[in-house]
Amino acid sequence: MTTPTLHGHWFTPDRGQDLLVVGPSLGTGVVALWGRCAEALAGSAEVDVLGWDLPGHGEGDPVDAPFTLDELAAGVMDLVDRARPGARFVHAGVSVAGLTSLALATSGRVLGVAVICSDARVGTTQGWRERADLVRRSGTSVMVEGSAQRWFAPGFLEREARVAGGLLTTLEHADAASYARVCEALATADYRDAAADIAVPVLVMGGRHDPVCTPEQQQALAAAVPGARLVILEDAAHLAPAESPLEVAEVLADWLPGAR
Repeated sequence: MTTPTLHGHWFTPDRGQDLLVVGPSLGTGVVALWGRCAEALAGSAEVDVLGWDLPGHGEGDPVDAPFTLDELAAGVMDLVDRARPGARFVHAGVSVAGLTSLALATSGRVLGVAVICSDARVGTTQGWRERADLVRRSGTSVMVEGSAQRWFAPGFLEREARVAGGLLTTLEHADAASYARVCEALATADYRDAAADIAVPVLVMGGRHDPVCTPEQQQALAAAVPGARLVILEDAAHLAPAESPLEVAEVLADWLPGAR
């Protein structure tokens, strides 16, 4: 197992303000997913926003070596240390990066975590291994049609064709081996037992139309984490920062002072 070296993207200049680190969903790039939301956050929450890309996604270098979600979280720590050595920060992640939020929550470096369109356990071991095998054989383009159905709330594809197209293009161009390695990390990731021990502020945010991490799952996760705040967005499915960027920014801006 190895700690992946992650590519970082500053959405704001590093102005020395409180640091918010944001992470993407499997198949997406952090710029395509978080760009509009991060711009709104920078103007309303007085934070510096640093994003990271999964290996082989967006600007991330490909990786074809096994890693766990804990090692992905260690990669986020390494990125922060390269950007701002020793800094404490708040982490907000979508889907696989939401699991990474939970992995980071007990690190001592993190002031609070937002778990967005995610859960303490996502999918099944068999399902993730089957997806990894499929993508290795056929490439990431095989995932585009199904992802277009799972990722977006009704009407979003038609209403925001450019945004949705950018996200699906990132998926189509993602490195197949890297995508498969993320699937394999998800196959063994399980933070259900750890949820009750989280002591930092936690925001659980989900989409009403999310078929991957349903509102009921979001409610159960929030109930399992002491003091967690729960927000369900009515017009989002699985990629809330892209679907409802201003609303996600507003919720985060309201929650961040307590986390900081």
